[in-house]
Amino acid sequence: MDLRQQPNVVLRGGCAWQLPEHERTIYVEDATAVLKLPLGNRHEHFAPTRETMSMDGQVLLVFDWVETTYVAE
Repeated sequence: MDLRQQPNVVLRGGCAWQLPEHERTIYVEDATAVLKLPLGNRHEHFAPTRETMSMDGQVLLVFDWVETTYVAE
């Protein structure tokens, strides 16, 4: 993720509803790959869909939550 880029993805499902909007709308370099988002002791995985969503006049790709994996200790 590159925080200097304009968001091109919106996260949906799973833990996404708990995240503030600025953490749900993000820039992803490879919009065809599953996103592995680190959150505390786990990773939340979001997969790209064919859907788009308009937010604040910008069209964003929709990534849906698919699973949670936990960091091994």
